Amino acid sequence: MQHAFGRNLTYGLHEVLGRAIVVGDYADRPFPNEADIVREHGVSRSVTREAVKMLAAKGLLGARPKQGTFVRPQDAWNLLDPDVLRWLLEREASIDLLRHFNELRIGVEPEAAALAARGATAEQQQAISAGLAQMVAAERGEDDTLDADIAFHVAVLRASNNPFFLQFREMVSTALRTSIRFTNRIAGRSASIAEHTAVRDAILAGDAAAAHETMRGLIVNVLTLIEQPRAD
Repeated sequence: MQHAFGRNLTYGLHEVLGRAIVVGDYADRPFPNEADIVREHGVSRSVTREAVKMLAAKGLLGARPKQGTFVRPQDAWNLLDPDVLRWLLEREASIDLLRHFNELRIGVEPEAAALAARGATAEQQQAISAGLAQMVAAERGEDDTLDADIAFHVAVLRASNNPFFLQFREMVSTALRTSIRFTNRIAGRSASIAEHTAVRDAILAGDAAAAHETMRGLIVNVLTLIEQPRAD
């Protein structure tokens, strides 16, 4: 079966194989060898090797002499890789992953907000306010609610001026898309403007303790929504 990979064959094959690995298509059967991939997907050996190399770099695949390429156990996968996270969130049982993700956010984003309160530049403060303004506009139907919420949280990560926290921005962007859609559907509304405003105000006031507490409260509310019993 050939796939329409578009112009970038390597990335297209990497996308198809990566998703198949993560959703469990190879849970009960071995990963195909190079010749099988070439035949099934209609790509060259060089494209296949490059795609496999990309998936190995994400921790999804390993290789042993004589055994060939194999799918590595999930605890070896790089969960901070945006592609791996996106594929994981596409699995049906993603509610646990959403909970785990927001538990991680509690460990990162409140501290990033506190650091932003202590040391954000005027330009970084402006970016946080712009993210909040984008959220307000989205409430009026003038912007995308997901993009606006993500812009706010990424602006806070940037304003922490901690390069390690900033590394989370792609992961936060990817996972928030699923998390926000899920929680908005439950809550019947988009993200709370008041909660985000409280975070912004604390950062601009230079109040690190309040910035930490308001951001933590915002994420705890998301966890509460995720954990509540559902009719389905």
